[in-house]
Amino acid sequence: MAKLLDKQHYKCALGAMQTVQAIERALPILHSGPGCAQKLSESTGSSGYFSPNIFPCTSINEKDVVFGGVKKLESTIENALKVIDADLYVVLTGCIPEIVGDDSGEVVSRFEDSEKPVLYAPTAGFKGNNYKGHEQVINAIIEQYLKKSDKKQKGLVNIWADVPYQDLFWLGNLRELEKLVSELGLTPNTIFGYRRGIENIKKIPEAEFNLLVSPWVGLTNVKKMERKFGTPYLHYKTLPIGATETSKFLREVGKFAGVDEAKVEAVVKEHEDYYYYLIERYADLFLENRVINKQFSVVSDAHYALGITKFLANDFGLVPAKQFVVDDTPKNVQEEIAEEFKKLNYGLEAEVAFETDGYKIHNEIRKHDYHGYPLVLGSYYEKEVTEELKGNFLNIAYPVQDKVIIDDSYVGYTGGIRLIENIYTVAVSRFN
Repeated sequence: MAKLLDKQHYKCALGAMQTVQAIERALPILHSGPGCAQKLSESTGSSGYFSPNIFPCTSINEKDVVFGGVKKLESTIENALKVIDADLYVVLTGCIPEIVGDDSGEVVSRFEDSEKPVLYAPTAGFKGNNYKGHEQVINAIIEQYLKKSDKKQKGLVNIWADVPYQDLFWLGNLRELEKLVSELGLTPNTIFGYRRGIENIKKIPEAEFNLLVSPWVGLTNVKKMERKFGTPYLHYKTLPIGATETSKFLREVGKFAGVDEAKVEAVVKEHEDYYYYLIERYADLFLENRVINKQFSVVSDAHYALGITKFLANDFGLVPAKQFVVDDTPKNVQEEIAEEFKKLNYGLEAEVAFETDGYKIHNEIRKHDYHGYPLVLGSYYEKEVTEELKGNFLNIAYPVQDKVIIDDSYVGYTGGIRLIENIYTVAVSRFN
């Protein structure tokens, strides 16, 4: 039986247009009803080289439902190739054309000899959310554009993390992951953001391995690349935030890549020394404040819920209350991810709920006894319930409506410091 969701924290699969948009000079071509792009791009600050306001779209109507929209799709692709200067064109389908049976893939195949690559990803909303749509776009690149390479570049590592724009910290996080990997003497390769794009996409089959930093999003992609290109992958499930997890991350990546252990430890020591110097400067604030309670909840996708829970528990000794994963995590990986929430220092374990209904989540937060001011890190939807409980709230997940994020990051040692700054800024503001 169908059910209503209150305050869902994701978009439909067509939101993958923002995955395409995050690839420099890549253009989504939408085979959908009018208005989808505008609705899906709200509140993300997603403009750039191509704005959602100019994405080519078939804008199919009632006539197309009856007679099909494939001719309109073909002409839309033809005209996009003529008038819009892009390096990569990706056709994304909405609900209507897939319901009526348009063979969009066949239409796209007519352009296989075009000067610029034209790909196709099925992203109807009824097939899943934009996390799944993101994977569909990467799969389209793997299956329809890339070919196996006989040469491998020594030390080249493809880095994959969370979903661009859905995670508003995506750009800063990727750059920080690149920096950390570079310090190990490896060469990072990412396809999203400034000066990455098509040239970096071409390098994907040449990498020595894929590094996936995500609890589950992207796992189907790296497995597909292992089958097609013979590229092994390291699946690091926890977003590394702060010293404990980032040091573990560097050691695991170094071991997988065969980096000299002494070199890895030197990198870790340099970062940890400065990290703990910064923490010590504010130790009195962290230990003696009366407005950050020891218990906290995170309401976010698995990416941030797991990363932030481990950071606050392992680096700051806070006690996790119930954590809420809101990305409609596939059932076949929920148990494995739930086990990760039990791998905390000091014998701590976090109970986790995989829940997409904001109404139920807010009721559980209200019922829990935080023994003081609750700390809630989540989407803007959680602000009201936190204020109702006179708690401390930080907006770290979609939708984000109380801050502008350009290239900020919560990844790594510096990301941990940024997150603590943000949390305690909220706390000390209570005194004023």
